[in-house]
Amino acid sequence: MITITSTAESLEQAKALLEAGVDRLYIGEKNYGLRVPTALTNEEIQKITELAHDAGKTVTVAVNALMHTEMMTKIKDFLDFLVEIKADRIAVGDAGVIFVLQRDKYELPFTYDASTMVASARQVNFWAKQGAIETVLARELPKEELADMTDELVVPGEILVYGATVIHHSKRPLVQNYYNFIKTEEKGKDRERNLFVSEPKKVDTHYSIFEDNHGTHIFANDDLDMMTELSDLVAMGYDHWKLDGIFTRGEDFVAISKLFVEAKKLIEAGEFTELKAFQLDEEIRKIHPAGRTLSHGFYDLDKDAIK
Repeated sequence: MITITSTAESLEQAKALLEAGVDRLYIGEKNYGLRVPTALTNEEIQKITELAHDAGKTVTVAVNALMHTEMMTKIKDFLDFLVEIKADRIAVGDAGVIFVLQRDKYELPFTYDASTMVASARQVNFWAKQGAIETVLARELPKEELADMTDELVVPGEILVYGATVIHHSKRPLVQNYYNFIKTEEKGKDRERNLFVSEPKKVDTHYSIFEDNHGTHIFANDDLDMMTELSDLVAMGYDHWKLDGIFTRGEDFVAISKLFVEAKKLIEAGEFTELKAFQLDEEIRKIHPAGRTLSHGFYDLDKDAIK
């Protein structure tokens, strides 16, 4: 059975996504959630969780920040809150949080999410032994490697099928450092500023970059759109899909989510044709934010060409 996890930026969008047919909402707050579309308050997290449960759906709360000592001293309060509101699972990338979960016997299932680091079945299975019920696979895995891994995984591997791919995260305030270096009074470092960086002598590159309380985040040249590859992914066993709306906002993201829900239903009914995949892909491209390009990322590359 295909599971679609979708980010949610607000209570209103969460309602719309649940009505659209997504199976799981992915949300988070400012201190412990990395690269969530909106840093929600605890009250909003609780309301969205209740909303999802009322609809028979589930919620994943992001606890995937890089933890430092001062954060770890306060993590139990947040974990206690998540237990209290009956969050279904959390996304974790820091071994320190997993240690606390195990030591204090928290009833909080977790998905292991270390971004680019989960690139082999051996890594997936290691974290499964530590209690992970799912892992977020690195976005840089080509089709050949995914095919090689599928029979070895002991827990599901989540695949990003739509949205931006992070390629670098630094705790340093790189955007502010740049502003300081060029001695500008220009303000604005967050995602809404819509900043890009490019490689020297490669004018076509346009890596999204923003800065927040966790540091600086840089994203791949293209956003991912795997609509035309969904049949192959499911055939390989990858039926846990992630839709990320960090750069696709509001009603547009809901509309794109509906297209993936439609694809899911067609696949499960055995009616997802190549023509239909192409048609849905064209609809995505009409809605996707102008100025942001789409591709399959690393999926079509030769695995030996990736270093």
